[in-house]
Amino acid sequence: MSAPAAPRERSFPSIEFTDAEAGAKVFPSSTSRKYNYYQPARKRATMYEDVTVDVQPDPERHLTQGWIYGFGDGPGGYPPEWTTAKSTNWHAFLDPNEEWEQSIYRNNSAVVHQVDLCLQNAKRARAYDNWNSAWMKFIERNLGAWMHAESGMGLHVFTSIQRSAPTNMINNAVAVNAAHKLRFAQDLALFNLDLSEAEEPFDGSAHKEVWQSAPEWQPTREAVERLTAIGDWCELLFATNIVFEQLVGSLFRSDLVMQVAARNGDYITPTIVGTGEYDYARDLNYSRALFQMLARDEQYAVDNRKLFSDWMSEWVPRCLDAARGLQPIWSQPTDKSITFSASLDAAKTKFRDVLSSIDVDIPEELNQ
Repeated sequence: MSAPAAPRERSFPSIEFTDAEAGAKVFPSSTSRKYNYYQPARKRATMYEDVTVDVQPDPERHLTQGWIYGFGDGPGGYPPEWTTAKSTNWHAFLDPNEEWEQSIYRNNSAVVHQVDLCLQNAKRARAYDNWNSAWMKFIERNLGAWMHAESGMGLHVFTSIQRSAPTNMINNAVAVNAAHKLRFAQDLALFNLDLSEAEEPFDGSAHKEVWQSAPEWQPTREAVERLTAIGDWCELLFATNIVFEQLVGSLFRSDLVMQVAARNGDYITPTIVGTGEYDYARDLNYSRALFQMLARDEQYAVDNRKLFSDWMSEWVPRCLDAARGLQPIWSQPTDKSITFSASLDAAKTKFRDVLSSIDVDIPEELNQ
């Protein structure tokens, strides 16, 4: 029996470290297992920050070769020239609502479920039978007309803005704003449909004629349509969420409908309109944070505050005209528990508070 063959020797090239391999470079966070290339708002980064910050590229921060894509007429990516407002760091804005994909679906699902249950219970309890005819006519004409304003802002204001801002954090917040408006407009449409199918007399198509022709609604309609013509995304956001929504939107929803509905035997409408007011409170929250950041910018604060005043010089008078145009509808409900003057004063007070929070001078028109 022959002896076993000796194992064959193999040679391997020696490993030479050149410091070009992945993980060789040492830097302050090289041993971290978390994404901390940005400064979190708090001690620890949140899920919102991890999935939102720097998702949208910016050559001023990371891309040394400039924009890797552009438009046919020249600008690349997200041009800062799309607004006259300026910031030393647009990426400093973080949505205080921390809206990201999961929270968007969770929050809106909860609201849709609430509205659906409300409408089902209203039909089951025949709640509409207790409404007086004047209030039924008020809802038929005015709440239906407001549906067009919400839809217009959702489709032609916020949907257009959400592609224009220079950071994903701003665009993400505005996209949620658009979803809020479109969902609320659909809620009002479903409400209108349920009332049309009820046994009570209700003209479900009256809202179209009111929005297009009723004199009291034409200043509001004009304001909404003029908003959609603004090309500067930051001005459009300011004119809509800071000015129009305070002096017209919240005036109608909160300072009229929410105040008088229950006194006219209606406990359904406040639940539905309340979801729109809840949405706006969240949307105002991120808008306030953004404009506060711009008004306190270390380099451009003075210029931005002057810019905001210039925008208000056009939009405050226009929105006050729209608000005053709606005055006749305050007299339509049977129970007139609040006057137009009181509602407008409340809206102006809230508007002053918002302007003070973003360090903007109060326009003279609010004192007239």
